[in-house]
Amino acid sequence: MVVFAGQGDARRSLSLLWRAEVAAPPRVGPGPKPRLSVDAIVAAAVAVADEDGMAALSMRAVGERLGRTAMALYTHVPGKSELLDLMYDAVHAELPSTYPESENWRTPVTAWAGEVLELYVRHPWVLQVSQARPVLGPHEYANLDTLVRLLGATGLAAGTVRRLVGTLFPLVQGSARTVADARRAATATGSSDEEWWAARSAALTELVPDFAERFPAVIRLERDGAPEPYDAHDGQDAMPYPEREARETFRVGLGVLLDGIEAARAGRS
Repeated sequence: MVVFAGQGDARRSLSLLWRAEVAAPPRVGPGPKPRLSVDAIVAAAVAVADEDGMAALSMRAVGERLGRTAMALYTHVPGKSELLDLMYDAVHAELPSTYPESENWRTPVTAWAGEVLELYVRHPWVLQVSQARPVLGPHEYANLDTLVRLLGATGLAAGTVRRLVGTLFPLVQGSARTVADARRAATATGSSDEEWWAARSAALTELVPDFAERFPAVIRLERDGAPEPYDAHDGQDAMPYPEREARETFRVGLGVLLDGIEAARAGRS
């Protein structure tokens, strides 16, 4: 499921994102003043999405988590569209905006990519928010500003840095999506990775006996490019195999991309 951000009223959404309009209108009628706040509503919504996924997100579900009705939320947040924008931007506040100084530009860029990967894994519903239309919130911009600043240390032209930004984000998002999917596959399908592969490998061998002849490049890759055994002390032995592979693919892919940046720097100089 892909969700597009920025579907609510533009002025109201941006006012909430940038906290340019945080005061709720005065309550009319008897009863205590509401104790809800935009921040409390957003935090509850993030918790709902983290635990149950984007499909479970609704104003009613968030209200129930806060012990309030959905109608009580509308005083602070106009609707689900604006709430999604606020949620997306809020989780990006978890990312650092500064990194330790380093003579090697690769070190902070690698650290940035790792931080963003873990953010997406913690909040996998973020990956369902389309990048076609940005949220335009302060924390989203802060993360972008950080990456641009780190890449600026390469000395490459601004136009090249712009395209590198557009390359790094999809790399991190794709890897994070694979990790997140690997974590939930067994629960969502009711079968373990081992059971799934065992059943299909046996069926494929029986139904396609000439598989090796038809796809020789794949066979060579499986034979010659098989991953090295994981060290039992590296902390990855407890991970599901697909997650280990996704993380290793991310590490290698990022490294090759950074090698390319280094080569571009050398060519420029």
